[in-house]
Amino acid sequence: MLGALNRRTLLTGALGMAVAAAVRPASAKIEPITDDLLLHWEVGGNVVGLKTSEGAVLVDSGGQSSGAQNLVLDFAEESLGGRVHTLFNTHWHLDQIGGNEAIGRTGANIVAHEKTRLRLAVGYYLPSEDRYRPPVPIQAQPTESFYTTAEKTIGGHTIEYGYLLEAHTDGDAYVYFRDQNVIAVGDAIAPHADVELDWFGGGWLGGRIDSLKKLLELTDARTRFVPSYGAPVGRAAVQAEYDMCELLFARFFERIRKGETNEDMLAAGIMEGTGRTWTDPKKFVYDAHKGFWGHNNTLSHDIV
Repeated sequence: MLGALNRRTLLTGALGMAVAAAVRPASAKIEPITDDLLLHWEVGGNVVGLKTSEGAVLVDSGGQSSGAQNLVLDFAEESLGGRVHTLFNTHWHLDQIGGNEAIGRTGANIVAHEKTRLRLAVGYYLPSEDRYRPPVPIQAQPTESFYTTAEKTIGGHTIEYGYLLEAHTDGDAYVYFRDQNVIAVGDAIAPHADVELDWFGGGWLGGRIDSLKKLLELTDARTRFVPSYGAPVGRAAVQAEYDMCELLFARFFERIRKGETNEDMLAAGIMEGTGRTWTDPKKFVYDAHKGFWGHNNTLSHDIV
């Protein structure tokens, strides 16, 4: 991870043209991203599907309802031509792994970052509910994990995947369909909703900036980015979120070092002028503040 002060350096050079966000018909549930890639968006979080000669490749498996799980299996069979060969999880939240068990029972390989595998295998604490979430069934747990980056060729399609350190949780991953120039990134970007930082689960604003920068460096002007919710977006939306997070990091950095509380920051207008409308700015400020204190060793020697 880059040092906190180094995060102030903006990306240089031309960033290319934005790819327009897809326009979704009100009645659509499945729509093409490219000729080979489909997006199923009414199963909780977005599910991306690739049809290959070896079986379907999915990114995320939707929410936990039985209806959503059945829809994901139907999506593979009816729209992608058969069984699921490989499922990638972008992180361990329930709206990304709800269909894991049903898919795992078919014998599919489930791939995730090692942190995600561990979270699902041993359970984790939910501070907002003051309880522990138990491990998911063995069939829902990843069967293969990675630490940094890796690559697979499935049915002649090259798929790259890698770690996004602390962008949203401690187990975030991207899945890059290089042949189609489409990258699925889960909640590491939030073009259509508030930025979510699961501070207790390892996400924080500094990690999000590093991850957004990494995504911009990995891709080009024609890449389409698929978030967990909403239509795919182009590079301009990712750059805009990166710039906004840089702005907010600088503000939080200054105020944290002065010992201000999250309530102080919100009252002082820390969320003003970010270029977007926030549904729950209070929650974001609380989560970002907690995340900074979890990384206080990066905030300089004169922290109050």
